[in-house]
Amino acid sequence: KPLGLSPKGIEFKRAHLYDINPVGVGAMALASLLSVTAHLGFFGPMAQAFSALIALATALITSPMIAFATRGKYYLARAATPMPCHAQAGQRVRLQRCVICERDYEGPDMAHCPAYQGPICSLCCTLDARCGDLCKPHASLATQWSATLHWLLPRRSWALLDKGLAYFLLLMLVIAPLLGSVFGLLYLQETEALAQSLFDDPVLQIGQAALGSGFLKAYMALLLIAGLVAWWVVLAHQSRRVAQDESNRQTSLLLREIELHRQTDAALQQAKQAADRANQAKSRYISAISHELRTPLNSILGYAQLMGQDTGIPAHRKQAVAVIKRGGEHLLSLIEGTLDLAHIETGRLTLNPKPLAFADFMQDLADMFELEAERKALRFVFEVQGKLPAMVRADEKRVRQILLNLLGNAIKFTSSGQVSLRLRYAIEMAHIEVEDTGPGLSEQDLAHVFEPFARANAPGQGAPGAGMGLTIARMLTDLMGGELSVSSLPGVGSVFKVKLFLPEIHTSLPAREGADTKACRPAAAPVKPRMAYAGPRQRVLVVDNEEADRELLVHLLQPLGFEVRTAASGHDALDLLASGYQPHAMFMDLAMPGIDGWETVRRVRVLEQATQRPYAQIAIVSANAFDRGLDNAVGLPSDDFFCKPVRHADLLDWLTQRLGLVWQEAVEPSAPALVAVDANALGYPDRTQLDALQEVVTLGFYRGILNQLDAMEAAQPECAQFVASMRELARQFQFETMGQQLARLEHEH
Repeated sequence: KPLGLSPKGIEFKRAHLYDINPVGVGAMALASLLSVTAHLGFFGPMAQAFSALIALATALITSPMIAFATRGKYYLARAATPMPCHAQAGQRVRLQRCVICERDYEGPDMAHCPAYQGPICSLCCTLDARCGDLCKPHASLATQWSATLHWLLPRRSWALLDKGLAYFLLLMLVIAPLLGSVFGLLYLQETEALAQSLFDDPVLQIGQAALGSGFLKAYMALLLIAGLVAWWVVLAHQSRRVAQDESNRQTSLLLREIELHRQTDAALQQAKQAADRANQAKSRYISAISHELRTPLNSILGYAQLMGQDTGIPAHRKQAVAVIKRGGEHLLSLIEGTLDLAHIETGRLTLNPKPLAFADFMQDLADMFELEAERKALRFVFEVQGKLPAMVRADEKRVRQILLNLLGNAIKFTSSGQVSLRLRYAIEMAHIEVEDTGPGLSEQDLAHVFEPFARANAPGQGAPGAGMGLTIARMLTDLMGGELSVSSLPGVGSVFKVKLFLPEIHTSLPAREGADTKACRPAAAPVKPRMAYAGPRQRVLVVDNEEADRELLVHLLQPLGFEVRTAASGHDALDLLASGYQPHAMFMDLAMPGIDGWETVRRVRVLEQATQRPYAQIAIVSANAFDRGLDNAVGLPSDDFFCKPVRHADLLDWLTQRLGLVWQEAVEPSAPALVAVDANALGYPDRTQLDALQEVVTLGFYRGILNQLDAMEAAQPECAQFVASMRELARQFQFETMGQQLARLEHEH
């Protein structure tokens, strides 16, 4: 070290050292060889006496010479890694835990092991043989020995050395001198014993020669056996090394696969988080846009309902009001469908199973769609196979939504023929089939029929709609644990099959037979328009920041006899109540400046409790559809939540139930029924008139159709009944039905 031939520091960890350092090993070997030889007397009695000093002098002289010759190359096998755990002045050294023995040691005593990817103590580093000196592959004994032989022997012999000859030579270089030394010592002891017995006996001299020959033969025999054993050891070592290399290769592949899986999982987690953020952003956007659309739509549909009930409006203006109402309801259906999709995707849609009169429920649906089919001159068939349970447990709203979408699509897209509704109940499962004779679906359309906003490309599929009905029906069916499938042939029709788990509720009522279902069910009485209610006047407070929505409820409730007050915010409502005003009912908006509707309701309840006033009936009328059905701090049930735009009948029904009203109903004239035109029963115009009417019907020109019908009635009075039927269809904008009936008349006559 003073000569600068070795590193300045002292390194003792095996992970940083060569297995063989020529400086120490070479100096020791030369010193041992000379001192042992001198001790045995080969250099005379003087050298024999100073054999220990010869060893000391040899080591002192040869060690710097070898270090100079090797240039200090074999001291450190790897660069010393900086240890951040070294303590600064006055601090304790931080401990580290060995990855193998799991014991704590001081940081300077540890080395980083690349095989185990962690700190390892010196003892575990020395005893562990599975790593194969991965930290210093060029510094192992085998590598050093192979490099020495490559340096000493010609290149053509290197292939043999790499196949195991190098290990064999190393073992034999150790075994042969060791055996020679043992036999030599034994031979010397025997010859000295013989020499002390009889020096001049010729027989003993012959025996000494024979003894030497026997020792030599024994040595050669043992050397041969040792060579065989050494070669077996070499082969075993080679096999173990091949197995270890294969194990290391498989381990590295497994670790690589684990790392790739970890990266894939991390990527999936990031993608999931991004999808969740996008889904949340979509939900927030849908909620916001729904609120912004519902607010003006509430005024549009509200005033359309009021104008539709006004008897003073001319008939042609009522038709315009009906068009406005129909367009608003279509827009509302788009909003509701989008919200349903968002609720289902985010998991916020929950089922509310209750007892359901299944037979009556299905018959009501069949009666409703039978009328719809008659308006399009379609035949509607309702078939019940077997017995139906009187009561089942189901979410009536969701079951109705599924069937309305399926039956509505079947009638909408069917131009001629029939629509069939088949029902079968067995083993707690309801099997429902909806079959139509429409244009059918191609293979390409079938693959996307349940996707959102998907529209078929078949002829005649241009009926209005957003393309979300089947998507919602499929999602609701899956949510209820059922199954929805479809089969279709282009030009033949489609069949939608629904399987729903509807457990039967056993009651005293008998199960309904399919053919007797309609006869056993009382007909629903039509709802008559409400004109006024009996009893004292009821006070209603409307709290909404939108003036148009406040005025709409005022125009609805005041003509019916209610005393209506309005407030533009929650603070205004609280001030009005604090002044002594006591309403019987309140309609509360949620999104308002200052305090929102929920906080306003909470403060109203606190004020009523503090002043010991009777509680007012409160209903939420809001465009925030996402808040409906969620838990709230004021304990209002979902039945007291109305989403804008509201149906006036629903608000009046709520007031009737909460306030116990008794209505004075007016008689409403029945609307003319829409019937199919029968050419055999009605007079029909000539071919020229039919062609002219067919042309304007094909164009969808409403005023042109009415003008053509007026001209037809003036020219041919005997066709008055035919003109009246067609005029009623035109007022309902049933242009497709008109075209089909005109085409059938043209074909028959």
